[in-house]
Amino acid sequence: MNTLNPVSRILAGLLCIVALETFAADQSAAGHKPPASKPDVEASTASNPKEVGAKVRESLGVDTVPNKKLTLTVGAKAHAATDEHGSSPARSTKRRSSHKKNSAHAGEAHWAYEGENGPQTWARLKAEFSVCGMGKRQSPINIESGTTLQGPAEPVQFSYTPSSATVVNNGHTIQVDVQGDNSITVRGSTYRLVQFHFHTPSEEQINARRFPMVAHLVHKNAEGQLAVVAVLLDTGGTGGNGNNMLIDKVWTYMPLDNGDRVRMPPGLLNLYELLPSDPRYYQFMGSLTTPPCTEGVLWIVFKQPATISQNQYRLFTQIYANNARPVQALNGRAVREAQ
Repeated sequence: MNTLNPVSRILAGLLCIVALETFAADQSAAGHKPPASKPDVEASTASNPKEVGAKVRESLGVDTVPNKKLTLTVGAKAHAATDEHGSSPARSTKRRSSHKKNSAHAGEAHWAYEGENGPQTWARLKAEFSVCGMGKRQSPINIESGTTLQGPAEPVQFSYTPSSATVVNNGHTIQVDVQGDNSITVRGSTYRLVQFHFHTPSEEQINARRFPMVAHLVHKNAEGQLAVVAVLLDTGGTGGNGNNMLIDKVWTYMPLDNGDRVRMPPGLLNLYELLPSDPRYYQFMGSLTTPPCTEGVLWIVFKQPATISQNQYRLFTQIYANNARPVQALNGRAVREAQ
């Protein structure tokens, strides 16, 4: 099959004529006359390159070798086809194939709470998630009240103000990104509230008991260290009975689709409406309960649960029926129980 386009054919023909004239000039200069019986070469856009080559050899008085390849390079740099990356077609094909392969592995690992990407595989989904399997101070944990360090402990100082917030459905939970002056002070450091979110059932267990839900309030200090306050949520009455005021506000602006964000009215959010009246808590060092499972997180778990209604609980579970990581090994960690 002839793969030369018309432009290449014209260039090939012209080169054959130039080669013939140059050879003839060289032969004349050397005192040789070209054979009179050899036909002239005619080049046209319809010429077959193989025929042109044969005529060139015939005109030069050289035996035609059927399997000998005649290579003509014409402005390779100027006429070579390139792709959008400036690569030749063959190289571009290789690059595209490699890029496609690398893109498949470079994408974000989609971890989940069940199935093949569930908690048991988090450590293998991505190199940054390895702590999920190798870490020795992972969260959540089961807190056994009979083995805790009981005694006096500093009270956690809460400083919350009416704030603005954005409610986000991030594909794993309902999260509330908080804007405002909200913080806690504990262990000599002040941690600013960044966001809070929900899990069902509760990730933390008390004496092997799980509660229907839990709210995690994530705080960060100036050094980038995290402190998470866990408020266990138990169900109360049906209908409006037992409604938690803060949950009611958040659920009102709850986005239903993954990736949606809904802004709450300014000053509507008041975190005191979520906190239990009993200030006693458990304290331990742990990790994030979602990938990358970073350790060094200070955990404060209120002993007394807050109350939500059955309807509030049902609404959340219709979107996320199970988004809790299983409890992790304590590995000799101390758990303080503030009296």
